[in-house]
Amino acid sequence: MGRRTWIGLFGWLALCYGVSAFGSRFQGGAWYDQLAKPALTPPGWVFGVVWAVLYGLMAIAAWLVWKRRGFAGAPWALGAFLAQLALNAAWSWLFFGIHRIGIALLEILLLWAAIAITTILFWRHRGLAAALLLPYLLWVTFAIYLNFEIWRLNAASP
Repeated sequence: MGRRTWIGLFGWLALCYGVSAFGSRFQGGAWYDQLAKPALTPPGWVFGVVWAVLYGLMAIAAWLVWKRRGFAGAPWALGAFLAQLALNAAWSWLFFGIHRIGIALLEILLLWAAIAITTILFWRHRGLAAALLLPYLLWVTFAIYLNFEIWRLNAASP
């Protein structure tokens, strides 16, 4: 691989882990600890491990599409990827940052749709890139369940 390719990979990794760093600024703390949670809620450490892997997979997926087509050759696919990444960052702020569980639930539904659209668009450019997004889509599906149940169990906070 050439220098440009390695720089591109580093750029996608930096972008995705930058979003991760932004989201990690919003910790649940005492507020989250006191919430009623569904029985299937994993221990807190699981979230960090899973998200670390998912952000890496997302970055590699975007890099594969970018490497094959560039921004000019895949503007919709890479644009959708950037949009879902922004929605990803917004959810952490809504849920953990300002404690708006109900609004976070609506937002995560938009995130799920954006991930699904990105996956379809990536498939058109590189099947492996789409496949790398499937664990992310599955995890966000589970996160929707958790968000919904936390909203339901805690008197439907706005």
